[in-house]
Amino acid sequence: MGGAAALEKLVPVLLAFGGGVLLARRKVVPAEASKVFSDYAFLFAVPCYLFGNIYASDPAALFNWRAIGGYAAAAGVAVAAVAAAAVACGRREPRDVALRVMAGVQVNTAYFAVPVFITVFGTAAPIFPILLFQVCVLSLVVIALMELGRAGPDVGGPGRRLPRAVGASLATPLVLACNAGILLNLLPVRVPAVVLDGAAFVGNSASPVALFALGLHLGGAGLHLRGTTREELALIAFKCLAFPLLTWAVCGLLFGVRGDWLAYLVLIAAMPTPQNLFIFAQRYDVGVGLSASVVIKTSLVSLVLLPLWLQTVAS
Repeated sequence: MGGAAALEKLVPVLLAFGGGVLLARRKVVPAEASKVFSDYAFLFAVPCYLFGNIYASDPAALFNWRAIGGYAAAAGVAVAAVAAAAVACGRREPRDVALRVMAGVQVNTAYFAVPVFITVFGTAAPIFPILLFQVCVLSLVVIALMELGRAGPDVGGPGRRLPRAVGASLATPLVLACNAGILLNLLPVRVPAVVLDGAAFVGNSASPVALFALGLHLGGAGLHLRGTTREELALIAFKCLAFPLLTWAVCGLLFGVRGDWLAYLVLIAAMPTPQNLFIFAQRYDVGVGLSASVVIKTSLVSLVLLPLWLQTVAS
């Protein structure tokens, strides 16, 4: 895929995203409305899309265990590297370390990867197993560290806090939709066509709405490049450059992943830091300013680098 072809593929992405930025900057649509659009995409449209597509997919093709294992190994190396760097820089509090691990390793699947994959590849199916791995493994590691570092007389002990947080993570609409789609796919159960058509109708709105919401958010928040700290620059560089390259090396060279799946995994790793980082930072009262800056700036950098990654993985 040449540079021109890559840019052509990204025209719908740029249109939806740029429209949100423009309308927010001109105050035609209030930037605060991004939460409404985001909630619709996250809680309803994306789960509908995931459920219908997972139900109709071939499980053998959906779960490429060599590819998933390679990505898990790359993520494990990345987690260790970010955690070690954070400790070496004097971060001893578990919540501080967890926040930086999430910033450098977790990817924005629902709001960024899903719409990009739908636009570029015509399907977001390769994201499903990675999404489950991220929510069921990486998020649990972050939640565990956050909960263990949490203090206060009304939060209870770790034995009560950790199971409650894990349960809440596994009960998100995205995870429930994925699990329901997999379960009904494996069972001899036929979902009525009218239900699948309805899910497809709602799910088709997930991509443009999620990108529009992200554009509204970034258009309202703005960018303050002069205030970027060295730590922020390091996290942005690791997330947008080092992690995709690490994924390519581990998956391609060590696990022998080839072809489309290697391209999928590298592009997934190149997605920006998820907005959940800011939600976690607010909930656990740690690094709120850092998290907001990293989410916004990795989103912009990832969007700028997408044509380069598309051309690289297709060559």
